[in-house]
Amino acid sequence: MKKIIAALLALTLVLGMAACSVSTGGGKTEITLWTYPIGSWGDQATVDGLIASFNEKYPDISVTVEYLTYADGDDKVNTAIEGGSAPDIIMEGPERLVTNWGAKGVMVDLSDLWTDEVKADTYASVEAACKLNGKYYEYPVCMTAHCMAINKTVFEAAGAMQYIDAENHTWTTENFIKAVEAVYAHTGKTVGAVFCAGQGGDQGTRALVNNLYGGTYTNADYTAYTWSSAENIQALELLNGMDGIAFDASLAGGDEANEFAKGNLAMAFCWNGATHANNLETIGDTFEVLPMAFPSKNGNDVQLCGGIWGFGVFNNGDDAKVEAAKTFIKFMADENTKASVEASGFWSTRKSVTGLYAGDELKEVYGSFMQYMGNYYNVVPGWAAQRTEWWNMLQDIGEGGDIPTLVAQYEANANAHAGK
Repeated sequence: MKKIIAALLALTLVLGMAACSVSTGGGKTEITLWTYPIGSWGDQATVDGLIASFNEKYPDISVTVEYLTYADGDDKVNTAIEGGSAPDIIMEGPERLVTNWGAKGVMVDLSDLWTDEVKADTYASVEAACKLNGKYYEYPVCMTAHCMAINKTVFEAAGAMQYIDAENHTWTTENFIKAVEAVYAHTGKTVGAVFCAGQGGDQGTRALVNNLYGGTYTNADYTAYTWSSAENIQALELLNGMDGIAFDASLAGGDEANEFAKGNLAMAFCWNGATHANNLETIGDTFEVLPMAFPSKNGNDVQLCGGIWGFGVFNNGDDAKVEAAKTFIKFMADENTKASVEASGFWSTRKSVTGLYAGDELKEVYGSFMQYMGNYYNVVPGWAAQRTEWWNMLQDIGEGGDIPTLVAQYEANANAHAGK
Protein backbone atom coordinates (compact mmCIF):
# COMPACT_ATOMS: atom_id res chain seq x y z
CA MET A 1 0.00 0.00 0.00
CA LYS A 2 2.83 2.38 0.88
CA LYS A 3 4.43 1.65 -2.49
CA ILE A 4 1.17 2.51 -4.27
CA ILE A 5 0.83 5.78 -2.36
CA ALA A 6 4.47 6.65 -3.08
CA ALA A 7 3.98 5.94 -6.77
CA LEU A 8 0.87 8.10 -6.87
CA LEU A 9 2.71 10.92 -5.12
CA ALA A 10 5.58 10.66 -7.59
CA LEU A 11 3.16 10.70 -10.52
CA THR A 12 1.38 13.73 -9.05
CA LEU A 13 4.71 15.51 -8.68
CA VAL A 14 5.71 14.80 -12.29
CA LEU A 15 2.33 15.95 -13.62
CA GLY A 16 2.50 19.03 -11.46
CA MET A 17 5.95 19.89 -12.79
CA ALA A 18 4.75 19.38 -16.35
CA ALA A 19 1.74 21.59 -15.74
CA CYS A 20 3.98 24.23 -14.24
CA SER A 21 6.27 24.05 -17.28
CA VAL A 22 3.36 24.56 -19.68
CA SER A 23 1.90 27.44 -17.71
CA THR A 24 5.14 29.43 -17.55
CA GLY A 25 6.20 29.06 -21.16
CA GLY A 26 2.96 28.14 -22.84
CA GLY A 27 4.86 25.36 -24.64
CA LYS A 28 6.22 27.99 -27.01
CA THR A 29 9.65 28.98 -28.17
CA GLU A 30 9.89 32.73 -27.81
CA ILE A 31 12.06 34.66 -30.28
CA THR A 32 12.63 38.33 -31.00
CA LEU A 33 12.72 40.11 -34.36
CA TRP A 34 14.28 43.55 -34.76
CA THR A 35 13.58 45.20 -38.07
CA TYR A 36 14.74 48.39 -39.73
CA PRO A 37 12.02 50.42 -41.54
CA ILE A 38 12.14 48.52 -44.82
CA GLY A 39 8.91 49.69 -46.41
CA SER A 40 5.96 48.49 -44.33
CA TRP A 41 8.22 46.12 -42.40
CA GLY A 42 8.49 49.17 -40.18
CA ASP A 43 4.70 49.28 -39.72
CA GLN A 44 3.32 47.32 -36.76
CA ALA A 45 -0.06 46.54 -38.30
CA THR A 46 1.57 45.08 -41.42
CA VAL A 47 4.10 43.02 -39.47
CA ASP A 48 1.41 41.78 -37.06
CA GLY A 49 -0.47 40.46 -40.10
CA LEU A 50 2.63 38.68 -41.42
CA ILE A 51 3.31 37.11 -38.03
CA ALA A 52 -0.33 36.01 -37.76
CA SER A 53 0.11 34.12 -41.04
CA PHE A 54 3.25 32.53 -39.64
CA ASN A 55 1.50 31.47 -36.41
CA GLU A 56 -1.31 29.81 -38.33
CA LYS A 57 1.26 27.24 -39.39
CA TYR A 58 3.66 27.51 -36.46
CA PRO A 59 1.58 28.28 -33.35
CA ASP A 60 4.35 27.16 -31.00
CA ILE A 61 6.75 29.95 -31.97
CA SER A 62 6.06 33.34 -30.42
CA VAL A 63 7.62 36.35 -32.16
CA THR A 64 8.15 39.69 -30.40
CA VAL A 65 9.08 42.62 -32.62
CA GLU A 66 11.07 45.80 -32.03
CA TYR A 67 11.10 48.49 -34.71
CA LEU A 68 14.40 50.23 -35.34
CA THR A 69 15.18 53.52 -37.06
CA TYR A 70 18.24 54.29 -39.13
CA ALA A 71 19.02 57.21 -36.84
CA ASP A 72 19.89 55.07 -33.83
CA GLY A 73 19.23 51.46 -34.85
CA ASP A 74 22.89 50.53 -35.22
CA ASP A 75 23.70 51.87 -31.76
CA LYS A 76 20.85 49.86 -30.25
CA VAL A 77 21.96 46.67 -31.95
CA ASN A 78 25.63 47.12 -31.04
CA THR A 79 24.71 47.87 -27.42
CA ALA A 80 22.54 44.75 -27.32
CA ILE A 81 25.37 42.64 -28.74
CA GLU A 82 27.82 43.97 -26.18
CA GLY A 83 25.31 43.37 -23.40
CA GLY A 84 24.55 39.80 -24.47
CA SER A 85 20.94 40.61 -25.35
CA ALA A 86 20.98 40.67 -29.16
CA PRO A 87 17.70 39.84 -30.92
CA ASP A 88 17.27 36.38 -32.38
CA ILE A 89 16.43 37.72 -35.86
CA ILE A 90 17.31 41.00 -37.53
CA MET A 91 16.09 42.33 -40.86
CA GLU A 92 18.38 44.57 -42.90
CA GLY A 93 21.01 44.43 -45.66
CA PRO A 94 24.37 42.73 -46.25
CA GLU A 95 26.47 45.75 -45.24
CA ARG A 96 25.19 45.23 -41.68
CA LEU A 97 24.36 41.54 -41.51
CA VAL A 98 27.32 40.20 -43.49
CA THR A 99 30.31 42.52 -43.50
CA ASN A 100 29.65 44.04 -40.09
CA TRP A 101 28.06 41.65 -37.59
CA GLY A 102 28.76 38.55 -39.65
CA ALA A 103 32.42 39.47 -39.97
CA LYS A 104 32.56 39.97 -36.19
CA GLY A 105 31.44 36.38 -35.63
CA VAL A 106 28.17 37.08 -33.83
CA MET A 107 25.83 35.76 -36.55
CA VAL A 108 24.68 32.22 -37.32
CA ASP A 109 25.91 30.62 -40.55
CA LEU A 110 22.75 30.03 -42.61
CA SER A 111 24.40 27.84 -45.24
CA ASP A 112 21.93 25.01 -44.56
CA LEU A 113 19.09 27.23 -45.81
CA TRP A 114 20.88 27.98 -49.07
CA THR A 115 19.92 24.82 -50.94
CA ASP A 116 20.87 24.31 -54.57
CA GLU A 117 17.28 25.18 -55.48
CA VAL A 118 17.45 28.48 -53.57
CA LYS A 119 20.81 29.36 -55.14
CA ALA A 120 19.52 28.67 -58.65
CA ASP A 121 16.49 30.90 -58.05
CA THR A 122 18.42 33.82 -56.52
CA TYR A 123 20.13 36.54 -58.52
CA ALA A 124 23.89 35.92 -58.53
CA SER A 125 24.76 39.40 -57.26
CA VAL A 126 22.37 38.89 -54.34
CA GLU A 127 23.82 35.53 -53.38
CA ALA A 128 27.36 36.91 -53.50
CA ALA A 129 26.39 39.76 -51.20
CA CYS A 130 24.90 37.42 -48.60
CA LYS A 131 28.06 35.45 -47.84
CA LEU A 132 31.51 36.06 -46.46
CA ASN A 133 34.40 33.60 -46.45
CA GLY A 134 32.09 30.79 -47.52
CA LYS A 135 29.45 31.41 -44.85
CA TYR A 136 25.98 32.83 -45.46
CA TYR A 137 24.89 35.42 -42.93
CA GLU A 138 21.78 36.67 -44.72
CA TYR A 139 18.70 35.02 -46.17
CA PRO A 140 17.34 37.60 -48.63
CA VAL A 141 13.75 38.57 -49.27
CA CYS A 142 13.56 41.73 -51.36
CA MET A 143 15.59 44.14 -53.44
CA THR A 144 15.36 47.37 -55.39
CA ALA A 145 17.38 49.34 -57.88
CA HIS A 146 17.92 52.96 -56.87
CA CYS A 147 17.34 55.35 -59.74
CA MET A 148 16.71 59.04 -60.35
CA ALA A 149 13.67 60.99 -61.50
CA ILE A 150 12.82 64.09 -63.49
CA ASN A 151 9.97 66.57 -63.42
CA LYS A 152 8.48 65.67 -66.78
CA THR A 153 6.17 68.68 -66.72
CA VAL A 154 9.08 71.11 -66.43
CA PHE A 155 11.16 69.17 -68.96
CA GLU A 156 8.32 69.39 -71.47
CA ALA A 157 7.94 73.13 -70.93
CA ALA A 158 11.70 73.56 -71.40
CA GLY A 159 11.80 71.49 -74.60
CA ALA A 160 14.12 69.01 -72.89
CA MET A 161 12.13 65.82 -73.45
CA GLN A 162 13.84 65.48 -76.84
CA TYR A 163 16.93 64.38 -74.90
CA ILE A 164 15.11 61.59 -73.05
CA ASP A 165 14.39 58.02 -74.14
CA ALA A 166 11.05 58.11 -72.32
CA GLU A 167 10.09 54.59 -73.37
CA ASN A 168 13.16 52.96 -71.83
CA HIS A 169 13.73 55.64 -69.17
CA THR A 170 17.36 56.10 -70.21
CA TRP A 171 19.57 58.89 -71.57
CA THR A 172 23.14 59.47 -72.63
CA THR A 173 25.61 61.68 -70.80
CA GLU A 174 25.61 64.08 -73.76
CA ASN A 175 21.84 64.37 -73.63
CA PHE A 176 21.87 64.76 -69.87
CA ILE A 177 24.09 67.81 -70.32
CA LYS A 178 21.79 69.22 -73.00
CA ALA A 179 18.69 68.59 -70.89
CA VAL A 180 20.15 70.36 -67.85
CA GLU A 181 21.14 73.31 -70.04
CA ALA A 182 17.62 73.55 -71.48
CA VAL A 183 15.85 73.32 -68.13
CA TYR A 184 18.23 75.80 -66.52
CA ALA A 185 17.69 78.25 -69.37
CA HIS A 186 13.93 77.85 -68.92
CA THR A 187 13.73 78.09 -65.12
CA GLY A 188 16.84 80.04 -64.18
CA LYS A 189 17.27 77.99 -61.01
CA THR A 190 19.04 74.87 -59.79
CA VAL A 191 17.98 71.83 -61.79
CA GLY A 192 19.64 69.11 -59.70
CA ALA A 193 21.59 69.03 -56.42
CA VAL A 194 24.65 66.93 -55.60
CA PHE A 195 23.56 66.66 -51.98
CA CYS A 196 26.27 66.19 -49.36
CA ALA A 197 25.02 67.17 -45.90
CA GLY A 198 25.60 63.61 -44.74
CA GLN A 199 25.62 60.01 -45.88
CA GLY A 200 21.86 59.67 -46.34
CA GLY A 201 21.01 58.69 -49.91
CA ASP A 202 24.63 58.60 -51.03
CA GLN A 203 23.81 55.75 -53.41
CA GLY A 204 22.43 58.49 -55.66
CA THR A 205 25.57 60.60 -55.83
CA ARG A 206 27.74 57.51 -56.23
CA ALA A 207 25.67 56.23 -59.15
CA LEU A 208 25.58 59.65 -60.79
CA VAL A 209 29.35 60.07 -60.69
CA ASN A 210 30.18 56.50 -61.71
CA ASN A 211 27.73 56.25 -64.61
CA LEU A 212 28.48 59.51 -66.41
CA TYR A 213 31.73 58.24 -67.91
CA GLY A 214 31.86 54.60 -66.80
CA GLY A 215 33.82 54.92 -63.57
CA THR A 216 33.71 52.49 -60.65
CA TYR A 217 33.41 52.90 -56.91
CA THR A 218 35.46 49.86 -55.89
CA ASN A 219 37.71 47.30 -57.51
CA ALA A 220 36.28 44.06 -58.86
CA ASP A 221 36.93 41.96 -55.77
CA TYR A 222 35.55 44.57 -53.34
CA THR A 223 38.75 45.14 -51.42
CA ALA A 224 39.54 48.77 -52.25
CA TYR A 225 37.93 52.04 -53.33
CA THR A 226 38.59 53.45 -56.80
CA TRP A 227 37.26 56.99 -56.66
CA SER A 228 40.27 58.63 -58.29
CA SER A 229 39.90 57.00 -61.71
CA ALA A 230 40.07 59.31 -64.72
CA GLU A 231 36.39 58.60 -65.45
CA ASN A 232 35.28 59.69 -61.98
CA ILE A 233 37.45 62.79 -62.04
CA GLN A 234 35.93 63.72 -65.41
CA ALA A 235 32.41 63.24 -64.03
CA LEU A 236 33.04 65.35 -60.93
CA GLU A 237 34.62 68.13 -62.97
CA LEU A 238 31.65 68.07 -65.34
CA LEU A 239 29.10 68.31 -62.52
CA ASN A 240 31.03 71.01 -60.68
CA GLY A 241 31.22 73.16 -63.79
CA MET A 242 27.60 72.83 -64.94
CA ASP A 243 25.12 75.67 -64.67
CA GLY A 244 22.04 74.16 -63.08
CA ILE A 245 23.91 71.59 -60.97
CA ALA A 246 24.80 72.61 -57.41
CA PHE A 247 26.90 70.85 -54.77
CA ASP A 248 24.56 71.44 -51.83
CA ALA A 249 25.91 70.86 -48.31
CA SER A 250 22.53 71.73 -46.80
CA LEU A 251 20.80 68.64 -48.22
CA ALA A 252 21.06 64.92 -47.56
CA GLY A 253 19.30 62.41 -49.78
CA GLY A 254 15.90 62.57 -48.11
CA ASP A 255 15.99 66.36 -48.16
CA GLU A 256 16.81 66.38 -51.86
CA ALA A 257 13.92 64.02 -52.63
CA ASN A 258 11.59 66.29 -50.68
CA GLU A 259 12.79 69.39 -52.54
CA PHE A 260 12.13 67.58 -55.81
CA ALA A 261 8.66 66.53 -54.64
CA LYS A 262 7.88 70.16 -53.78
CA GLY A 263 8.94 71.24 -57.27
CA ASN A 264 12.03 73.14 -56.13
CA LEU A 265 14.36 70.85 -58.10
CA ALA A 266 13.65 69.50 -61.58
CA MET A 267 15.48 66.22 -60.98
CA ALA A 268 16.24 63.92 -58.05
CA PHE A 269 19.27 61.67 -57.71
CA CYS A 270 17.99 59.99 -54.52
CA TRP A 271 14.96 58.09 -55.77
CA ASN A 272 13.29 54.69 -56.09
CA GLY A 273 9.80 53.24 -56.06
CA ALA A 274 9.42 53.55 -52.31
CA THR A 275 10.63 57.17 -52.34
CA HIS A 276 8.03 57.93 -54.99
CA ALA A 277 5.26 56.35 -52.93
CA ASN A 278 6.35 58.24 -49.82
CA ASN A 279 6.21 61.57 -51.67
CA LEU A 280 2.93 61.12 -53.55
CA GLU A 281 1.01 63.38 -51.17
CA THR A 282 3.57 66.18 -51.55
CA ILE A 283 3.69 65.86 -55.35
CA GLY A 284 -0.07 65.65 -55.72
CA ASP A 285 -1.20 66.88 -59.14
CA THR A 286 1.47 69.56 -59.43
CA PHE A 287 3.65 67.69 -61.93
CA GLU A 288 4.33 64.32 -63.52
CA VAL A 289 7.28 62.30 -62.26
CA LEU A 290 9.27 60.32 -64.82
CA PRO A 291 11.58 57.71 -63.22
CA MET A 292 14.95 57.54 -64.99
CA ALA A 293 18.10 55.46 -65.03
CA PHE A 294 21.25 57.49 -64.49
CA PRO A 295 22.88 58.89 -67.65
CA SER A 296 25.72 56.90 -69.19
CA LYS A 297 27.96 57.35 -72.21
CA ASN A 298 25.76 55.35 -74.59
CA GLY A 299 22.61 55.35 -72.47
CA ASN A 300 22.55 51.57 -72.10
CA ASP A 301 25.55 50.56 -70.01
CA VAL A 302 23.95 51.66 -66.77
CA GLN A 303 25.06 50.27 -63.42
CA LEU A 304 22.46 51.11 -60.79
CA CYS A 305 23.11 50.80 -57.08
CA GLY A 306 20.74 48.42 -55.39
CA GLY A 307 19.32 47.61 -52.02
CA ILE A 308 19.06 44.05 -50.72
CA TRP A 309 17.15 43.21 -47.56
CA GLY A 310 16.62 39.99 -45.69
CA PHE A 311 17.08 38.21 -42.40
CA GLY A 312 20.05 37.30 -40.26
CA VAL A 313 20.16 35.30 -37.04
CA PHE A 314 22.26 36.25 -34.05
CA ASN A 315 24.07 33.45 -32.25
CA ASN A 316 22.69 33.76 -28.72
CA GLY A 317 23.75 30.27 -27.67
CA ASP A 318 20.25 28.76 -27.67
CA ASP A 319 19.80 26.05 -30.30
CA ALA A 320 16.01 26.00 -29.92
CA LYS A 321 15.78 29.73 -30.61
CA VAL A 322 18.12 29.41 -33.59
CA GLU A 323 15.96 26.70 -35.12
CA ALA A 324 12.80 28.71 -34.46
CA ALA A 325 14.42 31.74 -36.06
CA LYS A 326 15.35 29.72 -39.13
CA THR A 327 11.79 28.42 -39.35
CA PHE A 328 10.50 32.00 -39.28
CA ILE A 329 12.79 33.35 -41.96
CA LYS A 330 12.24 30.36 -44.24
CA PHE A 331 8.50 30.87 -43.95
CA MET A 332 8.75 34.57 -44.79
CA ALA A 333 11.22 34.13 -47.65
CA ASP A 334 10.15 30.76 -49.10
CA GLU A 335 6.46 30.25 -48.31
CA ASN A 336 4.95 33.67 -47.67
CA THR A 337 7.20 35.25 -50.27
CA LYS A 338 4.72 37.44 -52.14
CA ALA A 339 3.26 39.02 -48.99
CA SER A 340 6.71 39.52 -47.47
CA VAL A 341 8.04 41.23 -50.58
CA GLU A 342 4.95 43.37 -51.14
CA ALA A 343 5.19 44.58 -47.54
CA SER A 344 8.58 46.03 -48.43
CA GLY A 345 7.27 47.80 -51.52
CA PHE A 346 10.24 46.39 -53.44
CA TRP A 347 10.85 43.31 -55.59
CA SER A 348 11.78 39.71 -54.91
CA THR A 349 15.35 38.41 -54.88
CA ARG A 350 13.92 35.21 -56.41
CA LYS A 351 13.76 34.99 -60.18
CA SER A 352 10.65 32.79 -60.01
CA VAL A 353 8.55 35.37 -58.18
CA THR A 354 6.71 37.32 -60.86
CA GLY A 355 3.44 39.19 -61.14
CA LEU A 356 4.09 41.52 -58.25
CA TYR A 357 2.12 44.76 -58.52
CA ALA A 358 0.48 43.52 -61.75
CA GLY A 359 -1.45 46.29 -63.44
CA ASP A 360 0.38 49.04 -61.58
CA GLU A 361 2.13 50.77 -64.48
CA LEU A 362 4.39 52.89 -62.31
CA LYS A 363 5.50 49.92 -60.19
CA GLU A 364 6.26 48.01 -63.36
CA VAL A 365 8.51 50.86 -64.51
CA TYR A 366 10.49 50.70 -61.28
CA GLY A 367 10.64 46.93 -61.60
CA SER A 368 12.15 47.30 -65.08
CA PHE A 369 15.21 48.97 -63.53
CA MET A 370 16.26 45.61 -62.04
CA GLN A 371 17.86 44.82 -65.40
CA TYR A 372 20.39 47.57 -64.72
CA MET A 373 21.41 46.40 -61.26
CA GLY A 374 25.17 46.59 -60.81
CA ASN A 375 27.28 44.59 -58.40
CA TYR A 376 26.53 45.04 -54.72
CA TYR A 377 29.82 46.63 -53.71
CA ASN A 378 28.57 47.76 -50.29
CA VAL A 379 30.37 44.76 -48.81
CA VAL A 380 33.82 46.38 -49.07
CA PRO A 381 35.62 46.48 -45.71
CA GLY A 382 35.28 49.78 -43.90
CA TRP A 383 32.00 50.54 -45.63
CA ALA A 384 30.38 52.48 -42.80
CA ALA A 385 33.41 54.71 -42.20
CA GLN A 386 34.10 55.47 -45.86
CA ARG A 387 30.66 56.98 -46.34
CA THR A 388 31.76 59.98 -44.28
CA GLU A 389 34.78 60.42 -46.54
CA TRP A 390 32.54 60.51 -49.62
CA TRP A 391 30.20 63.28 -48.52
CA ASN A 392 33.03 65.30 -47.00
CA MET A 393 34.82 65.07 -50.35
CA LEU A 394 31.74 66.32 -52.19
CA GLN A 395 31.46 69.23 -49.77
CA ASP A 396 35.07 70.24 -50.38
CA ILE A 397 34.59 70.01 -54.14
CA GLY A 398 31.56 72.26 -53.86
CA GLU A 399 33.64 74.78 -51.95
CA GLY A 400 36.06 75.06 -54.86
CA GLY A 401 38.86 72.67 -53.96
CA ASP A 402 41.09 71.05 -56.58
CA ILE A 403 39.16 67.98 -57.66
CA PRO A 404 41.97 65.49 -58.48
CA THR A 405 43.77 66.38 -55.24
CA LEU A 406 40.65 66.07 -53.11
CA VAL A 407 39.54 62.80 -54.65
CA ALA A 408 42.98 61.23 -54.15
CA GLN A 409 43.05 62.42 -50.55
CA TYR A 410 39.61 61.10 -49.63
CA GLU A 411 40.10 57.87 -51.54
CA ALA A 412 43.22 57.26 -49.45
CA ASN A 413 41.19 57.90 -46.30
CA ALA A 414 38.52 55.45 -47.44
CA ASN A 415 41.09 52.79 -48.24
CA ALA A 416 42.65 53.26 -44.83
CA HIS A 417 39.29 52.21 -43.39
CA ALA A 418 39.34 49.20 -45.70
CA GLY A 419 42.80 48.24 -44.47
CA LYS A 420 44.44 49.01 -47.81
